[in-house]
Amino acid sequence: MKLDKTDRTILNRMQDDLPLVSHPYAAVAKELGLTEDDLLDRMSRMKDARVITRFGPFFDAAALGGAFCLCAMAVPTEDFETVLTKVNAHPEVAHNYERTHRLNMWFVLATETPEGITNTAEAIERETGIAVLQFPKLQEFFIGFRVAA
Repeated sequence: MKLDKTDRTILNRMQDDLPLVSHPYAAVAKELGLTEDDLLDRMSRMKDARVITRFGPFFDAAALGGAFCLCAMAVPTEDFETVLTKVNAHPEVAHNYERTHRLNMWFVLATETPEGITNTAEAIERETGIAVLQFPKLQEFFIGFRVAA
């Protein structure tokens, strides 16, 4: 999919906070000189084309009583797709990345309770037969990451 200037403007704008109003997409659309339908259609088209894979809020799970944990697995290359499907089937998996070293699968678990991390990691181990290494967050850094479209 080729992005036009409006698509890029939408992507750049949607990385910032949404207005806390009853119709936030209408407010953003007005700000960008679009209709709400056009904004939503363009976002849907970009999602369907996998320009974006998801759009949604980022919650501080720990502040809400939950937990985040970075995890890694050493998955045999020939089993990678099968294990990936099993890992990603868990709704607690927030991100999943393939890397080119022994620990070739890295993912983030986000759970409603700290115990949920252990429970989910253990479930993945049972389902895959592969150890899930857990790297809990020791300190949080806010970097304000944005990607210019």
